[in-house]
Amino acid sequence: MTQFKNIFITGGAGYVGSALVPNLLKKDYNVSVYDLYLYGEIFSDLKSNPNLNQIRGDIRDKKKLIESAKNSDAILHLACISNDPSYELNPTLGKSINYDAFFNVLEAAEKNNVKRVIYVSSSSVYGVKKEKNVTEETSPEPLTDYSKYKLECEKVLLNSNFNGLECVIARPATVCGYAPRLRIDLTVNILTLNALINKKIKIFGGKQLRPNINIKDMVKAYEIILEAPGEKINKEIFNIGYQNKSVEDIAKIVKGVIDDNSLEFEYLPTTDMRSYHINSDKIKRILNFEPKYTLENAVQSLVEAYNNGLIKDGLSNPLYHNIKLMQEINLK
Repeated sequence: MTQFKNIFITGGAGYVGSALVPNLLKKDYNVSVYDLYLYGEIFSDLKSNPNLNQIRGDIRDKKKLIESAKNSDAILHLACISNDPSYELNPTLGKSINYDAFFNVLEAAEKNNVKRVIYVSSSSVYGVKKEKNVTEETSPEPLTDYSKYKLECEKVLLNSNFNGLECVIARPATVCGYAPRLRIDLTVNILTLNALINKKIKIFGGKQLRPNINIKDMVKAYEIILEAPGEKINKEIFNIGYQNKSVEDIAKIVKGVIDDNSLEFEYLPTTDMRSYHINSDKIKRILNFEPKYTLENAVQSLVEAYNNGLIKDGLSNPLYHNIKLMQEINLK
């Protein structure tokens, strides 16, 4: 068990948080989730758990954030406008949440003597790379404001130095698979739902390489980073990915898992030319983290959830698509 007991998670009611929080509670952590809860009461079945503290709050509300983070040992900062289209819908809003509010998170850590901050960046900071293996030492070349501000927050964190704070940066691949707060606007997930609902797999572009990681492995990676000794992780950056595949190859995996010969591929043009192949050897070498769940497992989890009626109106329901929900609620 880690030296930390009290974990404060911003954005903890999002896609990854909805899978991570129940796991941390099972491990007897005290978990505080600080979130706007735009996607509903994700943890309604855990309300009676005495180790779960749910706070409806905006990370731009500095006073509330600092107060809410009291007695926390570690902060896992997941909260953000979480993909390029959502960010570009309102760049001013995106910057206010993804960059400006990060200074509030650091102030909350400083004023509450938090021991460790885990910042969740993105492997999209690398942009387009021809190298076969993009490591943490590869120079980032972010293509969009979303990834540019992810990189800027990394720099701010690495240059912060107070109260012996330990800081670590995660650069996750694209997460996939079923979780209670599902996101379908991600490569593997959208290809799978298109196949299940439309009997057609829409492939935008196709040749772009995408690094992927199953949500079960993503959860495990964060648990390992929380439990790791400070000397192993402080000021370190970790790529966290597993299978690097082209969009076209992912579509073929989806078709193979669903095992329906009538499924058709539809190729469509795309302006999203991000293409990179991340290497995740460092986190294996330093923290002994090795993914166990495949893209096939992720697709299967989505198929089972769909067949069991857990996914309602998968392609049109704003609860599964960040940009659709943002357009609907007009977040300011």
